[in-house]
Amino acid sequence: MDRWPLTLRGTGAVVLGVVCFILAHEFVVPELIYVSVLLLVVVAASVVTLSVMRRSETVRRSFTPDVATVGQEVSVRAQVQIRSPLPVAQGRWREALPPGMTGDAAGTFPATASGVRLGARAIDLRYALTPARRGIHPVGPLTVISTDPFGFARRRSTVGDVSLLTVAPQVVELSALTDLPGEAGGSMHSTTNQLGQGADNLIPRHYVPGDSMRRIHWRASAHRDELMVRQEEQETTPEAVVVLDRASTRWADEALRAPGRDSGFEAAVTACVSVAARLVREGYRVTVIDVDGVELAEPIEGGDASGVDRLVTSFASVTAHRRAGDLAPLVRLFAGVQTGPLVVVTGRFEDADADALAALPHHSSLPVLLTVAPIHDAADRAENTGWRVAAIPPGADLAAVWSATADRGGRRVAR
Repeated sequence: MDRWPLTLRGTGAVVLGVVCFILAHEFVVPELIYVSVLLLVVVAASVVTLSVMRRSETVRRSFTPDVATVGQEVSVRAQVQIRSPLPVAQGRWREALPPGMTGDAAGTFPATASGVRLGARAIDLRYALTPARRGIHPVGPLTVISTDPFGFARRRSTVGDVSLLTVAPQVVELSALTDLPGEAGGSMHSTTNQLGQGADNLIPRHYVPGDSMRRIHWRASAHRDELMVRQEEQETTPEAVVVLDRASTRWADEALRAPGRDSGFEAAVTACVSVAARLVREGYRVTVIDVDGVELAEPIEGGDASGVDRLVTSFASVTAHRRAGDLAPLVRLFAGVQTGPLVVVTGRFEDADADALAALPHHSSLPVLLTVAPIHDAADRAENTGWRVAAIPPGADLAAVWSATADRGGRRVAR
C-alpha cells in the first residue's frame, strides 16, 4: 500500500466516481456522469499536482549531547527547510535509525502554506533515541509522506542526507585508590613545593613508584639505606599505564568487524576507559596502549577531565586487531622499568598467558589484570605471581569488581 499513490479518501473518491458512472448509464441519470467526471478529474489533478509540482527541502540535524554514550538518551532536532509553490496538507514523517538504536523517530508532519507568498519555512521535528551500540552511526535520511490539499493523493519523498552520531563507550564511576603509598603516588595526593637551589638546601623525600630514576638523591639514599628523591623543583606527575589487548585471538570474530558487535570486547572497552578515567582523577599521567606498545590515544595528564572526554570519544571506533595474542612485547616493554599502576584488560586468558606475564607485577605499584574470559585456573596462576585478578564478563558490575580488586584487603572477585 505504500506504493499506491492515493489515500483512503482518494481511493474512495475513485470508487465513488466509477460507481456513479455505472449508475448513470444504468438508470439514465446524466447528473451522475457530472459527479463521476468531477471526482475522477479532481483525484487525477491531485496526483499530477504532487508529481509535477516539486518542492525543495533541506534537513539540518543536531544532537544533544554531541557525543553520546551507550545507554544515554540523545535528543535529536531535525530542522526542515521547505519551499513549495502550493500548500501541502498535513502528512507523516519518519527517520531511519540504524540497528542498535531505539526511539520513536516518527510523527505528524505539519501542513505548509504556499512558499510563493511566504518563502521558505522552517519546521522543527524533535525526538529522542537511545543508542545500545558503540560506534559512529548514521541517522536518517528523513522520509516524508505528504498529501495534496484535498487529501486525495500522497507522495513519499526522502529528504536530506544522513547525519553521523558518535556513540562512545560507557564510563563507569570507579572507587578511589586507598591502599598504596601516597595514595598510589598520584599527584592529586602527593605534591611538593619548590625548596631552594643547590644540593645543600635539598630536603629529600622517600621514593614512591612512578618517580623518575633521574631524581634519586644517592647521598641521602646511602645515608638512610633506602631510596630518596630530590625536591628542589616541582615533582613531575607519576605515570600509569592501561593496556587494552586487542588481539583477535582473544575475541569473537564480530569484534573485528565493527564496534559494538561483540559483548565481551565491549565489556573490555568500558573497563579500559573507566579505569583510565579513575587514574586520571587520582592524578596520574595515563597512557593507554595495546599489548605491542602502540598508543591508542594521546597520553592524558593528571586531573585533565577534557583529556578523558577526548579518550572516550576516540574509543567510539576502536575494534579488535587481527594478530596473534602474544604477550611477549608487553613484557619486553617494561623490562628494567618501574611504573605506577599497570592495568591490563584482556579477553580470553589461558595458563600460558599467566606464565608470560609473571614478571610484570614486580615492575608496577599496582598490577591489575581484568579478563573477560579466564580459562581453567589461569586467573589463579596469575594471582600467584602478584597480579590482582578479576573477571569482567559481559554484564558484570565493574564498579564492584574494581573496588574489590584495587583494595589491598580484597582479593580476586568470585567468578
